[in-house]
Amino acid sequence: MTKEISRGRGRPRRFDADEAVATAQRLFHARGYDAVSVADLTNALGINPPSFYAAFGSKAALYARILDRYAQEGAVPLDRLLRPDRPVAECLARVLEEAARAYAADPGATGCLVLEGTRCNDEQARAAAGTFHVAAQQQIRDFIAQRHAEDADRLADFVSTTMAGLSASARHGQSLDRLLATARLAGLACVQAMPAEKPRRRPTSRPAAPRFNPRSETSG
Repeated sequence: MTKEISRGRGRPRRFDADEAVATAQRLFHARGYDAVSVADLTNALGINPPSFYAAFGSKAALYARILDRYAQEGAVPLDRLLRPDRPVAECLARVLEEAARAYAADPGATGCLVLEGTRCNDEQARAAAGTFHVAAQQQIRDFIAQRHAEDADRLADFVSTTMAGLSASARHGQSLDRLLATARLAGLACVQAMPAEKPRRRPTSRPAAPRFNPRSETSG
């Protein structure tokens, strides 16, 4: 979405709100919510404070918008990794490895934007991050519960806690190799904590058997 932002004299310049959200996301991810001020944001976006508040409402409101964008484009893709045709433990191990890789992918923006947001000091921003975090936890728990209801709570807690630790370790500068080693060890723990499972086959459509049509037969 593009708006016109007045600069006082002369023609107003074009302001791309989506591009501004992407720029602000990089800033929040690199520094953390608490370390980014409104002045930092207006300088990075090239707008003045009144224009900032007119476009986004507040710093916390902008952050909530960024979290929504991150959940769609930058977070660990649970929908793709939690597959009903694969063993649960295998899927959880893949989630942990994917998290380790994602959290170390950008040296300038390590860790998980959502998980680190749950640790910030601002109550409104922390609540916004918590909403996404709880939703991800619930998705993992529901996936486990479909086949292992009795193990769902403890395994979902274990996976979520491990992901939080991976994020914090990435923020502290831990290398990708060390993060992957931790993720793989946790993945093995998931395998050992669950009963063995055979991979499920995805349902395949069988071609319909040809029907006998007496009219198609020719008499000779």
